[in-house]
Amino acid sequence: MRKIESLAIDQFTVKADLAVFGFHLHEFPLELQLAREAISELQISHPESTPSNVNALYMSPWKSHTLNGKFTPLIQIMAELIKKTSLQHLKTDIEALNFNLAVADCWGAIYEEESYAVPHWHFPSDFSSVIYLEIAPGAAPIVFANSLVVQPVSGSGVIFPGNLIHHVPETKGRRVIVAINFIKVPKFDVPIIPPYAEL
Repeated sequence: MRKIESLAIDQFTVKADLAVFGFHLHEFPLELQLAREAISELQISHPESTPSNVNALYMSPWKSHTLNGKFTPLIQIMAELIKKTSLQHLKTDIEALNFNLAVADCWGAIYEEESYAVPHWHFPSDFSSVIYLEIAPGAAPIVFANSLVVQPVSGSGVIFPGNLIHHVPETKGRRVIVAINFIKVPKFDVPIIPPYAEL
């Protein structure tokens, strides 16, 4: 009997340049402040830090945007910024191709001295973003593929492909962030592919 589970899968590696995009949100202080308030409120309502690849003082639940609406304005800004980035730098109009953006995950994290994040990626999300709400002197950068080092400042952020590996070395200064993962969702009805049945 043929079994998909028994099929061998080979892996091949292609060296490719993946773009990371940086931005500043200094014109949106209220939206940044609301996101910071959301993290503080979640520390009270959900005080247990979420186990993950982030070793930090606190990490809120993966679906924090469903628990506190104060993330919503920042999410809306990021969705529009990703569409603009895609059009300007990737020459792709997401909306013209009949796709919307939806949030797969959203969480906040508070890094104190010696906090870090081990190498990881955000696949299967299409776009990932990190917004830096508070960056103190000595705060660690984010490092992409052990090659690109981005040193954030308060109010800055990055957008990158969900399959790009990255990490945060041990920090010497406080850093408070919001991470948001986005997926593309068709505007039209898409039939769900049923599980394969033996012919």
